[in-house]
Amino acid sequence: MHQWFLSYNGQQSGPFDTAAAIAQAAKNPNGHCWRQGFAEWLPIASCSELRGESAPGQIAAPPPPVPSGGQRSDVIDYRIFGEDMQFVEVELDPGESAVAEAGSLMYKDSVVKMETVFGDASAASSGGGFLDKLVGAGKRLITGESLFTTVFSHGGPSGKARVAFAAPYPGTIVPMTLSNYGGKIICQKDSFLCAARGVSIGLFFQKKIMTALFGGEGFIMQKLEGDGLVFIHAGGTIVERDLTPGERIDVDTGCVVAMTSTVNFDIQSVGSVKSALFGGEGVFLATLTGPGKVWIQSLPFSRLAGRMFSAMPRQGGGRDEGSILGGLGTIIGGDRNF
Repeated sequence: MHQWFLSYNGQQSGPFDTAAAIAQAAKNPNGHCWRQGFAEWLPIASCSELRGESAPGQIAAPPPPVPSGGQRSDVIDYRIFGEDMQFVEVELDPGESAVAEAGSLMYKDSVVKMETVFGDASAASSGGGFLDKLVGAGKRLITGESLFTTVFSHGGPSGKARVAFAAPYPGTIVPMTLSNYGGKIICQKDSFLCAARGVSIGLFFQKKIMTALFGGEGFIMQKLEGDGLVFIHAGGTIVERDLTPGERIDVDTGCVVAMTSTVNFDIQSVGSVKSALFGGEGVFLATLTGPGKVWIQSLPFSRLAGRMFSAMPRQGGGRDEGSILGGLGTIIGGDRNF
């Protein structure tokens, strides 16, 4: 007998036995559920175990849409290691493959074969021609990524094989099964880490010109489509928010990591001129309006890089916080040579 946990708007309750969980899901299907054996929290509406025929008054939700062309992603297992500097280890069966950004490999078993492909590998996995590959490569170039991705395939006759991919900077790796979110996730253009073969990496254009110009991520974001696992990386700690229809949250533009396709992304000014000039939060905030799910990061890489740049020594001197000795203090402290 499983023990279930349910979550509504960030408020977790449980454990419930299966009968109680089905009854609660029938009353309110607009939440998430988890039990031992699940890799992640699942939307209640997409969990078949809680949509049982025996649940009184339960209306069965339609299955998630299959990506266009009938493409099905490989089914892979994984483990995430670490706290601040994380990496994900993917376990492959014979014939299965994972796709990753160039330069993200940490280690692999010897039976895992590497192949660099043009584009995002989704066209190659579906037998697409050169034009399809060229379009995929063009999309990646526009989003600022490399023209090439690397496919890691289990080339052995039997057994399991492992390949691991490391996060590029301190933060959190988030696994997402796309079929649980309508087959599509919109994310910032540098957050994709790796995925099961069959996931398509496309473009998402902001519809409003002001949002495109001042939305923090620019005119173009990434669109991940398919039915398999994807792994995105966010800086610092990540928080997930479930927005009800019409519910709005205001977020620093750089802190938006990803959202489901049903969430409306817009911007608004921070308010008065004084707040814009001296508030330290920039001129615009991102407004995310439900329904849907959003992922927010606590430390955007741009913010981390800005702090590091401001602390770098300048020509002719350094920046010395809290020291009345100035440059002499850095020499005494061992931070600079004569």
